[in-house]
Amino acid sequence: MGQTRTYTRALEQLRSVGLRPTRQRLALAKLLFEQGDRHVTAEQLHGEATDALVKVSLATIYNTLHQFVDAGLLREVVVEPGRSYFDTNTGDHHHFFHESQGDLIDINDNVLERANIPTPPDGTRVSRVDVVIRVRDEE
Repeated sequence: MGQTRTYTRALEQLRSVGLRPTRQRLALAKLLFEQGDRHVTAEQLHGEATDALVKVSLATIYNTLHQFVDAGLLREVVVEPGRSYFDTNTGDHHHFFHESQGDLIDINDNVLERANIPTPPDGTRVSRVDVVIRVRDEE
């Protein structure tokens, strides 16, 4: 199987949102999107890139992840100030965050009822509701 074929899906994804398919973007897109829906931190992705012999700085990882979010390829889930996960599932859904393990787990969107959502300020509309339910081990 040739090098071009292994990057076909990543290339199509980048082109579909108007991002130039640089070598680093292609390599990171391949790492992110070829394993199904998942949650990853910038540091985890940097480790995966290093293991895959992709030479890329952590700053470039952060920049690329935010470009992917802006383009709609990823969803950023902020679990606390300075700690974000990047979710390859961009559809409507919520999360459990296991505090001691640092795991983010999907909750199907249809499980939670959206009752009593406040009326947004004039001239705005609710674009999405994100719920992160924090859990920890029983003591």
